Amino acid sequence: MNKFFDDAVTVAQTFDVSTPKNGLVLYSVSFLPTKENRDKAFAFVKDNIGVKTIEDTPCGKKLVELGFASSDLPLTQDMIAEVWAIASDRMIKSAEGNVIAFVDGADSRSVFCRVELPNILKNDKIVTINGEDKYLFAKKFMIM
Repeated sequence: MNKFFDDAVTVAQTFDVSTPKNGLVLYSVSFLPTKENRDKAFAFVKDNIGVKTIEDTPCGKKLVELGFASSDLPLTQDMIAEVWAIASDRMIKSAEGNVIAFVDGADSRSVFCRVELPNILKNDKIVTINGEDKYLFAKKFMIM
């Protein structure tokens, strides 16, 4: 197998992904023509104390350090998405309260639609997304 990929998976599986209650900020850019959702999420974190994107966790910081924020990795897009999906899955399972999500136009193939939103619906400690009941919010993406 690919040692770099295996090492990244280990980071995604083991490094801290915790966020404060009501402090998780998500975004979706996969398969979208711009990074606008990410830019909005990063600006929101910058302007609001006590909130975090995955990149603000020890796990996300290590993945960015390894190059997972660029497209110059010696991995396929599917492998890169798999690493982020592993970390995101763990992060959603540990989150609680309200989640802030910058996901306008999220593609059904995105980590948000495939991993994060379904796991938000399974997590009883997450009640709302952007202040809206999480189940009503999910209907916009036909995930139920």
